[in-house]
Amino acid sequence: MGLDPLTDTYATTRATLQRVATHVLARRRAALCAKFGLRATPGGIGTPACGPDHEVVRISGTRLIRETSGETNATTSLELDGATLAAAAQLAGVDLSEPLEVGHDTPPLGDPDQRLALDGAAARHVFRWFDLGWHVIDATLGSLELDAAPTVVQLWPEHFDVGCDVAVSTDRRANLGASPGDSFSTEPYLYVGPWDDGRPGDPAYWNAPFGAVLGYAALRTATNPQELGSAFLRRGLDLLASAPTEPEAGSS
Repeated sequence: MGLDPLTDTYATTRATLQRVATHVLARRRAALCAKFGLRATPGGIGTPACGPDHEVVRISGTRLIRETSGETNATTSLELDGATLAAAAQLAGVDLSEPLEVGHDTPPLGDPDQRLALDGAAARHVFRWFDLGWHVIDATLGSLELDAAPTVVQLWPEHFDVGCDVAVSTDRRANLGASPGDSFSTEPYLYVGPWDDGRPGDPAYWNAPFGAVLGYAALRTATNPQELGSAFLRRGLDLLASAPTEPEAGSS
């Protein structure tokens, strides 16, 4: 899958999508099953099926969709571009007045009656990135030994990125992720984030304060972005696994 140049509206669309994902999708999943992790879905992002009606609330392109397939079988939808967060919440059946905390970077609710602006092309870029990131991480996990004990890959609303963590040795773990962009980088990137301060092996690989990143530009020019991304993640895990962890200060 090739990657296209990002549009000028990418950052603002990404921020709007995160706001809807947090305050509509994650709120609905939390109400149904007390969890808020999301998933990549065809053409977008959404909740896993949960609750007595096996309900899914998702964004596809610029439309919000609510689907049930339990005792009732129904689909309702709303065009998000030009709608309000309040209207989206009403369709999803969530109460925006209820407190919600998904981490220290939880995006603010903002004015629920203000019109949302979503650019369709920019939204597709965000969702294609999540799809690629999911495939890259999944392929990497499939290449690991069984004792790597990976956590479930999820889309976390707090950082609005896809990620999980794995064991690289008996006493070391690392995060693997795909961010669509944030305060660190305006463009998407893959990352390896060790839980400890060790950065063994090639210093050039560890090019970020939290570990190592592979940026969107490098992936865009790759013949096979998924293959390059998986090789990048696997290299970081191999470097971490090849060196002992640093002893804690004062230990002997």
